[in-house]
Amino acid sequence: MSPTLTRRRLLAGIAGTAGLAGTAGAAAWAGGLFDAHLVAPDGNLVARTESARRRAGARTVSATLNPRPVTLDLGGRQVQTWGYHDSVPGPLLRARAGDVLRVDVTNGLDADTSVHWHGVALRNDMDGVPGVTQKPIAAGGRHTYEFTVPDPGTYFYHPHSGVQLDRALYGVLVVDDPNETGRYDQEWIVVIDDWVDGTGRTPDDVLASLQSMGGHGDMPGMDPGDMGGMTGMSMGGMETMTSPLLGGAGDVDYPRYLINGRGPQAPVTLAGRPRQRVRIRLVNAASDTAFRIALGSHRLTVTHTDGFPVTPTTCDALVLGMGERADVTVELADGVFSLVAVAEGKNGQGLALVRTGAGSTPGTAVHPPELDRRVLLTGGLSAADAVRLERRPVDRVHRLVLGGSMMPYRWTVNGATFDKLDPLLVGQGERVRLEFVNTSSMFHPMHVHGHTFAVTDTGARKDTVIVVPRQTVAVEFDATNPGQWMTHCHNIYHAETGMMINLAYQE
Repeated sequence: MSPTLTRRRLLAGIAGTAGLAGTAGAAAWAGGLFDAHLVAPDGNLVARTESARRRAGARTVSATLNPRPVTLDLGGRQVQTWGYHDSVPGPLLRARAGDVLRVDVTNGLDADTSVHWHGVALRNDMDGVPGVTQKPIAAGGRHTYEFTVPDPGTYFYHPHSGVQLDRALYGVLVVDDPNETGRYDQEWIVVIDDWVDGTGRTPDDVLASLQSMGGHGDMPGMDPGDMGGMTGMSMGGMETMTSPLLGGAGDVDYPRYLINGRGPQAPVTLAGRPRQRVRIRLVNAASDTAFRIALGSHRLTVTHTDGFPVTPTTCDALVLGMGERADVTVELADGVFSLVAVAEGKNGQGLALVRTGAGSTPGTAVHPPELDRRVLLTGGLSAADAVRLERRPVDRVHRLVLGGSMMPYRWTVNGATFDKLDPLLVGQGERVRLEFVNTSSMFHPMHVHGHTFAVTDTGARKDTVIVVPRQTVAVEFDATNPGQWMTHCHNIYHAETGMMINLAYQE
């Protein structure tokens, strides 16, 4: 059965419910509202595609995840939240390209959940979208994800259930290239996040406040110590949180920004030796914040974006939107240096220390000059020749007009929210172009499940791309991974209130 819905049947199924991204799929599973003319996530075509990925003697990598209530130390502040582990990020999962990943999930929460494997071109029924590719994992329930990981790169995993991503429910998946020579001395994994849970409100409270106050106002009850003397958490609109690079920079002015689960008051330390060459895998796991990242007294060479290699490009700083990843290399100098992730267009930053020798520890508000020099957005990079998408005629074009407002708090594709949208249809084997047209004053990191696309202007291979206000970004991909795939803004609050649409393969 295929759980992709027409608009009219979906509206009938979700009447009386709230929460567009979560309840639409749940209604599909509950009501059996399926379209027999579309490829089913558990259908034969999906199974055959997965079988073609499997290689003889493929290794199986097994892991377990247990989402549950946890208490975390964010560096001097204890918070109650939900996580996969007693630390954040969750467990690092690691496999080689071509391996089979098998992850058993036991849900220790009192709510439904799921696990989405962000950026992986996996089999459709393992994509982790409740009501579209699977039933939700109920409280106390279990679910097993098993799929081939076809492409090397830096990926991550997180729920696709409500705003659960804005807790500690995320971790990194590294898929190694068995043919890579490893031309570096060390590897660091750096995960950047915006944080609110346990500091006076939950992400669900944030969403409710945005919806009830039209995206503006304060949230009383926050701990003033988290706000530097402020009495509430500002939920400002574009006029208060703006970036010269991105325009409107988000809806939530977070009390904390983290690197590898620690705030600037007690940062993590990354240790090395002078002249070592280090590969840094950067992941933006935030829900509403882009970050400008720099390492004091160093330049960064970007080698990969969203898992795929690019023509190596050196910069002083780079910007990552929510859901984007980048691999960079750096040759370490001698001393103590600040790795800073500034919340783009907001107040605050994440901080980690890089220590290779003696030196004084920088303060929490350190601002390396590299942040204001040559700054890159990864969508502007050029794909390496080995992964450049072959030129061929485009068979189908879909234009996605991105819109929305703060009052009421509502984000749309082609003038409608997810619950009112028919799917974008594609055919197996087609070259498909998606044109993201941003008519809003807010930037949107647009993510396509199950595929890596090419940005048409640059060739960069990505699965998440920033679209700034009044800009159109066109991307192309080959429709070779059949099923039902979500396409949405990776601002979790925008997706949850409507900026999401299904990309559906036809039989």
